[in-house]
Amino acid sequence: MESQANGNIDGTQMEESRSTQVHVANPKTIRSSDFILRLLAIGTTLAAAIVIGLAKETEVVPVSIFPGIPPVSVLVPAKMRYTSALVYFVVANAIACGYALLSLFVTIGQHGGPKGVGLGITILDVIMVALLFSGLGAAATIGVLGLEGNSQMRWNKVCNTFEKFCRSLAVSQILSMIGSLVFLLLVVLSIMHLHRRSR
Repeated sequence: MESQANGNIDGTQMEESRSTQVHVANPKTIRSSDFILRLLAIGTTLAAAIVIGLAKETEVVPVSIFPGIPPVSVLVPAKMRYTSALVYFVVANAIACGYALLSLFVTIGQHGGPKGVGLGITILDVIMVALLFSGLGAAATIGVLGLEGNSQMRWNKVCNTFEKFCRSLAVSQILSMIGSLVFLLLVVLSIMHLHRRSR
């Protein structure tokens, strides 16, 4: 009887120690993936802001002043700062990059800290997802107008003239999209981690 009782107690202890080991291993995995994802978010959002922020192109464009008069050739520059939507896009990526760097240091220093810090970071991650997606929407609108134009508003397409600038905008949008998806994945991982800690 005693041996059976000891066996039961030993078996229970072994199960508890196994469950404790699994419980400890999961947060470490989440923390390491959290670290890598935040580094990726820093890289992609920084690259997105730099690529479009430094993009510029100057081309000779024929401008028709009056009907019947030959068009005049004018040097026209294309820069990010000429469009408020692209300025917003760059600022959104810069904010997300700065936040990702700050949150990286906070998550490193947090190691087993209070749940409130983790919840706060998760909420801010959600805000970054919203910010980046809104910036992407603004930049995509300018990209579509540049690529297709708008016949109702009589806006001509410009990507056939400013090809280099439009390519830079496309690359920047892809990088920013990756960054926003990384933040979205961080939110999912944070929710999973908080759910495990609440058990």
